Amino acid sequence: MSILLRALAVCYLGLAPLAVRALDTTTGPVRIHRIAGGFTAPWAIGFLPGGGVLVTERTGPLWYIAGGKARRIGGLPDSVARGQGGLLDILVPDDFGRTRQIYLTFAKRQAGGGTGTALAVGWLSSDGTRLERTRVIFEMTAGSSGGRHFGSRVVQGADGKLYMSIGDRGDRPAAQDLSRHNGSILRLNRDGRPPDDNPFAGRPGALPEIWSYGHRNPQGMAVDSDGQLWVNEHGARGGDEVNLIRRGANYGWPVIAYGRHYSGRRIGEGTSRPGMEQPVFFWDPSIAPSGMVFHSGRGHPAWTGSAFVGSLKFDYIARLAGSPLREVERITAPQTGRVRDLREGPAGGIWFLSENDGALYRMVPD
Repeated sequence: MSILLRALAVCYLGLAPLAVRALDTTTGPVRIHRIAGGFTAPWAIGFLPGGGVLVTERTGPLWYIAGGKARRIGGLPDSVARGQGGLLDILVPDDFGRTRQIYLTFAKRQAGGGTGTALAVGWLSSDGTRLERTRVIFEMTAGSSGGRHFGSRVVQGADGKLYMSIGDRGDRPAAQDLSRHNGSILRLNRDGRPPDDNPFAGRPGALPEIWSYGHRNPQGMAVDSDGQLWVNEHGARGGDEVNLIRRGANYGWPVIAYGRHYSGRRIGEGTSRPGMEQPVFFWDPSIAPSGMVFHSGRGHPAWTGSAFVGSLKFDYIARLAGSPLREVERITAPQTGRVRDLREGPAGGIWFLSENDGALYRMVPD
């Protein structure tokens, strides 16, 4: 489809007076409004000051939705849309109003024909039509020729640093190898370089960007109100995890896990081993978790501190609450098919992307 036709297909609905039925939840009724549609494999949402919304598609485009119109942004890095790879997450940092910086994660073609998770930065033009001076500031050690487990969320931590997830890329033992980036959470400066106080900086044979390791495929990442970093990650057959990320910690994959290989075989040594972290919560059977957000309670105090996680497999939004976090609710509606990303909107609603119908939605209390 041509860029022009795609731009016409991505239709902005905003606050149009559509008949939207209320949906009952344990914290009261909500309504789900369709904001835009026509996306192909939508992957991530970013909010701009002034009301603009950015949406990435795994197949390559980045869309800017504002003022009742959708336009495609140029100047993106070259991504490889293969398997689970492509153009993936987006981060609008808290100083965007001053810097106009946008960060993107994506699958990058690497030497030898493989692909690996990479991070690029660009500066959004004043008219919002393109990224300027776009450059790759990080790419993982050699990935693989497969199309699995890119991970690829990026958030700004409470310390101002960038935290980025990388899956094991289908190479399970690599998640325990500190000389490779596979299966790790990275901590980076804004220019892509590792901070000097990272846990493995200066250790012979270890990569200085690594913050934690032993992860399988972290596809959701969020910072809570206390500044703590959390991820959710895909298990194999069972054992999808929610993990509180600690400096230098080993989360065990593939030595320990709460699921089994797809063949039915046992994974590693079982569910625990000294020196390896336990998940705060896990799902069995797997729900295939993706985007994750902690809600501030703005506009809906009953959501304060709750984490929302999208399920790609069972087509719902999970609400997790309590200490420790546990799944306390499943929000299911026709719009919640393969929820890929969730964010808290500027006015406090939950915005989410559905892969099933290629649409952006906003969920607000009634």
